[in-house]
Amino acid sequence: MKTLLTRGCVALAFLASSLVIASPAAARSIVTDPPDDHIAIELVAMAGSGCAPGTADVAVSPDNTAFTAIYSNYLAQAGPSVPVTENRKNCQLNVLVHVPFGFTFAIAKVDYRGYGFLQRGAVAQQRANYYFQGMTQGSYVNHPITAPLDDNWIATDDVPIAAQVFRPCGELRNLNINTELRVAKGTSTDVSYLTMDSTDGSIETVYHFSWRRCP
Repeated sequence: MKTLLTRGCVALAFLASSLVIASPAAARSIVTDPPDDHIAIELVAMAGSGCAPGTADVAVSPDNTAFTAIYSNYLAQAGPSVPVTENRKNCQLNVLVHVPFGFTFAIAKVDYRGYGFLQRGAVAQQRANYYFQGMTQGSYVNHPITAPLDDNWIATDDVPIAAQVFRPCGELRNLNINTELRVAKGTSTDVSYLTMDSTDGSIETVYHFSWRRCP
């Protein structure tokens, strides 16, 4: 497998209504260093054609700055003799993040990684949204993956402070992570596929935290 990474940009977009958006005053309370206490991530539920039971998991980083979603069988494909049901794969993870007392968090950055084999003329994209339980669901944003491609791909997004959505202080609201992979053969004449895993092991999608002290 080639090691050259094909880079793209992804964007997180959230509907403003009913969401806790970082105001100027709240932005001043955002802290650079993560809490010293241990943070636990609990995978409450997962569902979807891209993450059958036993093929996805989550884990928190040792320095409490991020968590990862790890997939081992997340692949969409299209082409001759490929069933239409294989063109789109999706996964919804429902996770509960246990944070130290006096802190809350938002998703500040997301790193996606995968592998693509896309014939010239094929069309591929990733879609994603993120929202806390009981809050307005964020809009899906499309992340195109350009064909032709026969390589790893990585896409990174930094969410501005003013757009970060924080979990309400003192509430244990689960975080929903919805992702999709889509591949269409377009004008191509052979099989194309896109994964959020790789031929040499699992791929990690990394969600970086932004921390804020609660009043």
